Amino acid sequence: MKDKKLSNSLIFIILFGIVSLFSDMTHEGASSLRGVYLSLLGASAGTIGFISGLGELVGYSLRYFFGKLTDKTHKYWQMTIFGYVLDILAVPALALVGSDGWIYGCGLLVIQRMGKAIKKPAKDTIMSFAASQEGAGKSFAIQEMLDQIGAFLGPFFLYVVMLFKTDGTTFEIYSRCFAYLAIPGVITLILLIYTKKRFPNPEHFEPEPKEYIPFKMKDSFIFYIIGISLFSFGFIDYSLIIMHVSKNLNVLTNGVGLINMETIPLIYAAAMLVDAISALIFGIMYDRNGVKALVVSTIISAPFSLFIFGFNNIYVVLLGIILWGVGMGAQESILKAAVTSVVPKSSRATGYGIFEMSFGVFWFLGSWLLGVLYDINITSLIIVSMMTQLLSIPFYFKASRAKRV
Repeated sequence: MKDKKLSNSLIFIILFGIVSLFSDMTHEGASSLRGVYLSLLGASAGTIGFISGLGELVGYSLRYFFGKLTDKTHKYWQMTIFGYVLDILAVPALALVGSDGWIYGCGLLVIQRMGKAIKKPAKDTIMSFAASQEGAGKSFAIQEMLDQIGAFLGPFFLYVVMLFKTDGTTFEIYSRCFAYLAIPGVITLILLIYTKKRFPNPEHFEPEPKEYIPFKMKDSFIFYIIGISLFSFGFIDYSLIIMHVSKNLNVLTNGVGLINMETIPLIYAAAMLVDAISALIFGIMYDRNGVKALVVSTIISAPFSLFIFGFNNIYVVLLGIILWGVGMGAQESILKAAVTSVVPKSSRATGYGIFEMSFGVFWFLGSWLLGVLYDINITSLIIVSMMTQLLSIPFYFKASRAKRV
């Protein structure tokens, strides 16, 4: 009986990972072009940084409230599906925005993040029930790996679209790309409904505790929140990165035909592939070493801003984007696994909400400041980005030396 339960939990993890794969094809495909698209619509670097950060603020800060609501109602699937619908529909809707409609484009970005805010606490809680049977680090690493394969395929899919649909202005081509993202979006919703029908009660994967265990903010949890908040503050949003690359394309490539406006989505695709590999490696490392795994990944990825913004060489910039992918993959897999380890089943959605709200607030503040610094002084942007990420390391050590996360 136990073997059957473990087998079902693994099947569920893989199915949910495939849902994430097609979901990420949709919204990460959009992310590969969104910064350039908003710029074409008339948004400044400061505006793009602000809206990207605001989107993350909405996407993360509201998770606390939706997490509380999910714990109270136990409507795990309903919250997950409703959030996915908003998240998915906001992407192809960008194709309907007019050539001067940057305000509408920014609004759709915020709506998409709102969908993520609704779905994420419920989705991660559902995943945690199955992950408790398979190893939290490994389970979330599998899910994140499939998720990031989708994030790789999304930009690649858009590259293929642009390869065959070359007529029209750059704006018209990009607008058409957003319309095509409705295809993986519809597949996402179909697979999500299938997974719900097959596993209507995923909370049964994890046995109920013998007695009620209230959620308490352990020292390890607090230190980790501080560390991940500093990390998120300095971790530059990809919209600003790709805007910088597209804006300085002629200087960066110096006559080398490796990168052009049509191949820009492939840069993001490569970053997402690195993200997927990084998530798997550091997720497994987390099961063995706890949050010390984040110390290693942070040291590796922290210099990415120096390589991206400090050099006028496309190969150095690409190295920086690879390091960005390492940091992104590590934090996304370990972040979810850590909450499973320290928060009891009865209040886990709330735990995810608290944790990710802090992450989002600091992502917003960091994105806004770094976007402003980009317009004022790029050297300051590099210093602030690197230093705040490295400042997170002492708190990761404190978290690991407190009661093991």
